[in-house]
Order: sequence, then C-alpha cells, then structure tokens
Amino acid sequence: MREYEVMFIVKPLEDEQTEAVIGKFENLITTNGGTVNKLDRWGKRRLAYEIEDLWEGFYCLVLFSGEAAVVAELDRVLKITDDILRHMIVRVDA
Repeated sequence: MREYEVMFIVKPLEDEQTEAVIGKFENLITTNGGTVNKLDRWGKRRLAYEIEDLWEGFYCLVLFSGEAAVVAELDRVLKITDDILRHMIVRVDA
C-alpha cells in the first residue's frame, strides 16, 4: 500500500453539513480498503480567486494509505460531489 494525501475544498456550509461531507470521504477510503492516517481540518479560508461565485471554502487535508483502486474511486466521487469546489490527490514519496 502506498501513502497519499488529498486536499479538498468544501463549499461554505453549516458545520454539521461540512462534517458530513468530510465523514463521507473518510468512510469511502476505509470501505475501499484504505486507512486514514491523519485528518487535518484547516477550517474556513478565503480563496485566492472566485470559484462558482464563492470567495470562501472549508479546507481539509487527509493523509491515507491505500491501493490505486482506492485513489481512483476517491477521485471519481470527489468529481461528482456538488459540495466540493476543488480537490487534488498526490502520492507521498517515502
């Protein structure tokens, strides 16, 4: 299993809705055979430029281990989730 990190920006929602979105992706990683090593909530921050008429977003960084299938499924679900503004998955070199 390789180590990856995913950074995603959630639309500014209520706290409970934001936690539900983060929990959804944490659960997605574990149900597909990966393990979440660290979950870092950076909080609501101002965006560098306007995205979908929004100037703020909730940043979240997740460090996880998994196979390529976990990354592919995570990327697919992040792309089709309306509450995600942007995301990036990067393999961590050890």
